[in-house]
Amino acid sequence: MNRYVRAVWTSAVTAGLAFSGAGHAVVSAEEAAQLKGTLTPLGAEKAASKDGSIPEWTGGVMPAGKSGGKRADPFAGEKPLYSVTAQNVSQYADKLSDGQQAMLKKYPNYRIDVYKTHRTASAPQWVYDNTLKNTTRAKVAKDGYSLEGVYGGIPFPIPKTGLEAMWNNLLSWKGESLDLDFRVYVTTSDGRRLLSSDVLLEDQFPYFAKDGSPEKFNGFFHKYRLSINGPSQKAGEAVILHDSLDQGSRQVWQYLTGQRRVRKLPSAAYDTPAFATSGVSNFDEISIFDGPMDRYEWKLVGKKELIIPYNTNKIYAPAKDGDILMERFIHPDHLRWELHRVWVVEANLLSGKRHVMPKRTFYLDEDTWMAVLGDGWDAKGQIWKSFWRFTVAAPDMPGVAPAMFGHYNLQTGDWIANLVMNEKSDQIKFVPARPESRFSPDSLAGEGVR
Repeated sequence: MNRYVRAVWTSAVTAGLAFSGAGHAVVSAEEAAQLKGTLTPLGAEKAASKDGSIPEWTGGVMPAGKSGGKRADPFAGEKPLYSVTAQNVSQYADKLSDGQQAMLKKYPNYRIDVYKTHRTASAPQWVYDNTLKNTTRAKVAKDGYSLEGVYGGIPFPIPKTGLEAMWNNLLSWKGESLDLDFRVYVTTSDGRRLLSSDVLLEDQFPYFAKDGSPEKFNGFFHKYRLSINGPSQKAGEAVILHDSLDQGSRQVWQYLTGQRRVRKLPSAAYDTPAFATSGVSNFDEISIFDGPMDRYEWKLVGKKELIIPYNTNKIYAPAKDGDILMERFIHPDHLRWELHRVWVVEANLLSGKRHVMPKRTFYLDEDTWMAVLGDGWDAKGQIWKSFWRFTVAAPDMPGVAPAMFGHYNLQTGDWIANLVMNEKSDQIKFVPARPESRFSPDSLAGEGVR
């Protein structure tokens, strides 16, 4: 446990702290009723913080906005309340992740500008309704990691274990279907910036089909089709992924231009290097964490107030990708940080399991359940990577949408930025759901042209 974590416990959380997730402690009717009272419909504390720096959640209302195009910043006129720098980092240490503290100490010109907190998170009413239903029907399967009986909402809005909280992250509301046209940049340890991939991602979440139900749902909660348009040596490659509530059922197919065929990948999870990132990120580092959870023991440490990137629409305002990418980190002038409450989850490698990163810590925004920061340690117990995921206020979703993500390597100085869209005409475009056939390996083979 990080020494500075000030845990805010409920008796239910305390009872489940030590378990990775096998079984599911039943949520009582009284607890479930909190989703219509002291908690938001997705399970966050509705009340403001004691000092008022975190306001009360009042529905996440935002100005209206269209889907696609350049992302507007609803808070463009605001100025930072204060900045955290290498000179005053100790003053704010209890509200910073270990990784962010390390960044401030490593780079004298790194800076965190903290703005007024806006709780913009929201979701459609049917997502709220399904979240309430999930409190009594969701359960962890006999394997101790897979899920059963959930649909269309946060599975465990009142979590009892770290595993449940991490499932909330994987099944957080991100819309039903969207297009992402973006670039992935890798900056090497000697400061050279390289374009790793230029990508069109067709992203779909069958779990959040509005007219669906647990009975109609086949368990594949996330499907995507990734087409690589550049650089030239990668152009034409494509990937289809199906992710399942059954932790052993992830399926991934890749189209390779040199072979002109589609092949099913035997391993596309855990610490296998992800090809769209030129191997700099592993599969389960995508969006801070993604994929099966059966190699770690998950501990729900508690809840704390943390300075996190939030409502970061301004990151996409500069016209050029290079305007936001400095030599060692994202340009601080174009970032917005706010004080929010987060759940802290600690992952430790299980005995007998293998992973290059034996210890990790995740910080999940209480309003959305999305992981927004993360830290990773190596086998020697030294901090290794600081992970981040920006979010944008998206009234067209509606809610807070996941956006640019990546990590800083605190040992070598290299880093990666994913979902860079500054030079793209559309920045996160929500679209009608596509037919299931769009995500079949046959359709991938039929469109291969190189």
